[in-house]
Amino acid sequence: MTIQPVASLKEFFRDALHDALAHQQVAVEDQTEHYVVNLLTLFSDADALFERESGGSEQRSRLKPLAMMLGEALEAPTHEARCRGLQRLGDVSLFIAGFFSAGFARKLVDIDYHIAMGGRAYGTLADQAGNPRARTLRTVFAELATKFTPMVDALNEISESAYQHSDRDRLRLYELWVKTGSERSRALLRRLGIEPAPAARSLVAH
Repeated sequence: MTIQPVASLKEFFRDALHDALAHQQVAVEDQTEHYVVNLLTLFSDADALFERESGGSEQRSRLKPLAMMLGEALEAPTHEARCRGLQRLGDVSLFIAGFFSAGFARKLVDIDYHIAMGGRAYGTLADQAGNPRARTLRTVFAELATKFTPMVDALNEISESAYQHSDRDRLRLYELWVKTGSERSRALLRRLGIEPAPAARSLVAH
């Protein structure tokens, strides 16, 4: 793997996301693409993604569980605070599902949970946006809600652009396809010589 320096992280994400969306044949509005580029740039700084908590004499960073984030958003004292909480939930879910999906194989909570939580958070924002800024982003949230899985696919492509798949990864790709219906996972499986069986997804759906 070769490390290539870039002059601007935001420009890198803009070009990489644009190419990935085009390759995945996913069409989104310019403002939605711009929103996701800003999200990726922001969360490239771990301090923006993780939250600091005190433990004895030390401070540590952790990623708050999505269920806790949802609970805090729903119990927020104001409508604006509730919207901020839901936006944070959607943003974190999208970023984690897009860039860390391989790590879910060893965890109790899988990628489909993040997709469901993030998509619903954005959908709720689109339906209940009240303040002027949220109303401006309503179409962005609505599009992210309906195209959450394709957007995750695009982010997966960015994160795995220099990655070689092992036998374990092939099994993981199949699992992702079964759980989420990811078109990217299906295309990668076919490229690796594996034809996903439609019956597998229908059994899970029932």
